[in-house]
Amino acid sequence: MLMNKFLLLMFTRCIFHQHVYADETCSRVATINYQEVLVDAGSNKRGEGLRYYLEKDPISESLLNEYQLQNKPSEWNASASTPGSLMILAGIVQSDENTLIGDKTSLLLGGAVLVTLSYLTSKTVQAKNEILLKQAVDQYNKRNNPRIYFSPFRDNNGGSGLGVGLQQGF
Repeated sequence: MLMNKFLLLMFTRCIFHQHVYADETCSRVATINYQEVLVDAGSNKRGEGLRYYLEKDPISESLLNEYQLQNKPSEWNASASTPGSLMILAGIVQSDENTLIGDKTSLLLGGAVLVTLSYLTSKTVQAKNEILLKQAVDQYNKRNNPRIYFSPFRDNNGGSGLGVGLQQGF
């Protein structure tokens, strides 16, 4: 019973965490000429707020275009998380007597593994992709003014590094 509650908690955390992450990325700001500029125009247009400046430099613009192209949702995530979610749902709904599609525990564990693997893979790809945005800003700053002060790897406390978003600040 405790295992079922844990798996349900993990499942809901993975599903609802995407919305929290989208709110955080929409509030990223860069400082240009002592003014704060929104970096993301929305969850589908990440980095678009810097386009006005980055398009002045062809290398920066191509890196921004590549960043936005790689930020689009992939088919792999949908193909892994959808069956995983369905397996968890089938495991929750299934009674102990009805073993038509598989053992209840194996459905829950298998689904949780698929959803977790999909989630961690997408977060890893997003973290690697942020390097492209940093390179675009760095390339712009080498040859152009005004300078853009922005790092996708800096948190609100001034520390460096990327986290998985398990701890939220208020």
